[in-house]
Amino acid sequence: MLEELKSAARKVGSERHLRGLMIDCKRLLSERGEANSVAIARDLVARFSGLPDEQRASFFERLSRDFSPDPRAVLHSAQAYAAEPSARNLAALTQVTEPPRQELLRRINRSPGGTSSIVAMRRALLARMSTQPELQAVEADFLHLLSSWFNPGFLQLQRVDWNAPAQLLEQIIRHEAVHEIDGWDDLRRRLQPDRRCFAFFHPQLPSEPLIFVEVALLPEMPNAIAPLIDKAAAPLLPSQFKVAAFYSISNCQPGLKGVSLGNFLIKRVAEELKRELPQLKSFCTLSPIPGFARWLRAGAACEGLSKARAERLAEARTALLAECGGDLDRASTATALRSLKPAGTQALLRLGAFYLGVHSTEAGGDPVARFHLDNGARLERLNALGDLSAKGAKQSCGLMVNYLYDLQKIEAHHEKFTHGEVAQARAISALT
Repeated sequence: MLEELKSAARKVGSERHLRGLMIDCKRLLSERGEANSVAIARDLVARFSGLPDEQRASFFERLSRDFSPDPRAVLHSAQAYAAEPSARNLAALTQVTEPPRQELLRRINRSPGGTSSIVAMRRALLARMSTQPELQAVEADFLHLLSSWFNPGFLQLQRVDWNAPAQLLEQIIRHEAVHEIDGWDDLRRRLQPDRRCFAFFHPQLPSEPLIFVEVALLPEMPNAIAPLIDKAAAPLLPSQFKVAAFYSISNCQPGLKGVSLGNFLIKRVAEELKRELPQLKSFCTLSPIPGFARWLRAGAACEGLSKARAERLAEARTALLAECGGDLDRASTATALRSLKPAGTQALLRLGAFYLGVHSTEAGGDPVARFHLDNGARLERLNALGDLSAKGAKQSCGLMVNYLYDLQKIEAHHEKFTHGEVAQARAISALT
């Protein structure tokens, strides 16, 4: 009985908290709220932070319902513009179609810490999108504003080295999402003179990296990840630097998902390295293929293939199955991958070429491939046994790929990809 009373009291308290939050939202949008926006926005953010999870869902529902455009005003302005498409009517239509919640977010953003608070709000919103698709319009408003506020022109590129503040170095360790950093010794090796780490920062979040990329400076294009992240490896001399290989890129802010950051980061870093080290001849990646094994187990299908290419794809899968004794799961361990006969390895490379060179242009294509190819890179080389970690074997059957960033051809390669064609080296296209 006592627990039921406590639960009821908590529910009443949460509902009162939510009502107070919505009142703050309306106050902030009022004329008086504009004059006192800092204080009201601070209270609003504090109330949101104190909401329990279920009340946050209700808050976003209220944003969707109560802070959307007035349908009647939109219809009236649209009819006026259709009848007379003047600049005045267009301006009026534009004004009434903008959701009031966009102005609400702008006023929150003006307060100290407002930008960080809005990024945190969107992180909470994104966690609900799969179960509350009706919040899509609210999500679109968050993404629209954050894409403007985090425009690359506002971002600051900084090199992260061993002398960076400990708090920043800890964030690099925590947010590394591709190849886990195994403590301080591992991080120290990744920041040695033959390595680079660069991050984007925003003026409103000066101590929080938004995204960072790790680079290895090498004599040639790498074909495996283990030597690059071996914390016991001796650093190379500057005279050996010929290739800059991007081997890891990690987002640090889940609330900025969908905001274009990584593509600009790679290009900015390439330009920075070219100025610092003019002897560099090429810029490439050593990238994972996280969706490959899943696609392979699902049947390895590609759309729109000619009969001859479809037969080659089917033959490659059959050959790999034969090498694995009819069980593709056997291609997901380092031991099994090392023991593959040449025919099995060749089948695996051919399947990888179809997956990246054809399937990446389709809906559901590999996300890493789509990122680099849309960014203007060329599919350059496939590497068997490139990643024999448990994660690499399970996700990609050990395959890794080099994407080449030819700074003179980035735009042309991007244009090809937008038209459904992958820029790729002859050695890869010959496999398909």
